[in-house]
Amino acid sequence: MKILGGNANPQLVSAICDTLGINQTKANIRRFADQEVWVEILENVRGEDVFVVQPTHFPANDNLLELLVCIDALRRASAKRITAVIPYFGYARQDRKPGPRTPISAKMVANLITTAGADRVVTVDLHAGQIQGFFDIPLDNLIAEPVMASDIRENCDTDNLLFVSPDVGGVVRTRALAKRFDGDLAIVDKRRERAGVSEVMNIIGDVKGRSCIMVDDIVDSGGTLCNAAEALMNAGAKDVTAYITHGVLSGKAVERVSNSVLKELVITDTIAPTDEVKGARNIRRISMAPLLGEAINRISEEHSVSSLFD
Repeated sequence: MKILGGNANPQLVSAICDTLGINQTKANIRRFADQEVWVEILENVRGEDVFVVQPTHFPANDNLLELLVCIDALRRASAKRITAVIPYFGYARQDRKPGPRTPISAKMVANLITTAGADRVVTVDLHAGQIQGFFDIPLDNLIAEPVMASDIRENCDTDNLLFVSPDVGGVVRTRALAKRFDGDLAIVDKRRERAGVSEVMNIIGDVKGRSCIMVDDIVDSGGTLCNAAEALMNAGAKDVTAYITHGVLSGKAVERVSNSVLKELVITDTIAPTDEVKGARNIRRISMAPLLGEAINRISEEHSVSSLFD
């Protein structure tokens, strides 16, 4: 087994290698003057089981192309099996046609990864579960739920928790985490009555005096999350903490979160943090490296991955 890391999230790659107790495969991954990606594998990988770790967050197109070129280099170097480990799968939010003459970009990216030569894909908390069906090769969609549950037990008063979905679409994910604590569930129902009018938040469930845990897969601009937190506090919640798998945090999201009523935003390290994220007063990161490392080890040894979440 070999681990090849791209340039998107080197800290996560190093942490995974430390978990597995192996050295990262040596490679030269750089850019030409015109920003073309160039890859040279500096070790023999013939007949090896190689895992390429490369999330495709910002800059999404550069990181995606780097992943594809790495896969192609390994295929041409006669690697026995190539597994693309994509902790954050970019373009996942484009999983359907929301209107006429629009692309399904998640399917296109799935085709690119397969055509490049990947034999298997590992992701974390896909935005839409049906994306697994976009691939014609095996895909393991890991969930951050066990990592979040462990952190909640260490840092929260579990006797007074209320698990909250920030929108109707995230109820299944929130309920799964709530079941681990035999906890109650609430939902933030948001709606825009007409164009140009701000969203109205309606809380489904009794949040008064409860410590609320909001659960979601992606936080991007942070607007919905912060508005939902404010609505919960206005409804009488004791405090609000958010557990989000992928901290995209684009634009002024970090500033928005820092100035919000959120007690804490907890994100995983599937996306490399910016300096702004590292310095934020109420943003904390937890690591997916142990879970990813164990999944990689099980895949390499042909053991069950799903049993990780039993």
